[in-house]
Amino acid sequence: MTELIVGQKAPDFKLVGTNLDPITLSDYKGKNLILHFFPLAFTSVCTEQLCTANGNENDYASLNAEVVGVSVDSPFVLDKFSKENNLNFPLGSDFNREVSKAYHVLFEGDFAGMTGFSMRSAFVIDGKGIVRYAETTDGKSLPSFENIKKALENI
Repeated sequence: MTELIVGQKAPDFKLVGTNLDPITLSDYKGKNLILHFFPLAFTSVCTEQLCTANGNENDYASLNAEVVGVSVDSPFVLDKFSKENNLNFPLGSDFNREVSKAYHVLFEGDFAGMTGFSMRSAFVIDGKGIVRYAETTDGKSLPSFENIKKALENI
């Protein structure tokens, strides 16, 4: 699997939002975007990842950045997850796994008999669509929120 490289153009994407409207990379043209891929809603580490991103909202806003969470869960599951955790940013369903494949974060191994979910990852994409930060974790660890913020500060 080839990884996305910092400095590379980010793959365009189209996700299905919790209201069933599309979420696309072009929606964020001129803004910095943090994409948080997570394996499955309602799991402890995924909840911690997105709630931490939610808690950094003011820092991100001051850096002209917005967040989108991405998983292979259905938009209906993501809607319930977002509401239960009071998330202030959109969640996009990659139910067809096309975006996870494009970003090279689709887990196709075997984890407890499951496969085909997004690996825990974070990408910072600048307003021109260039990847400025890319991290995929071991799945148990959170992405480095400190490094995400540093990448945003360096744009």
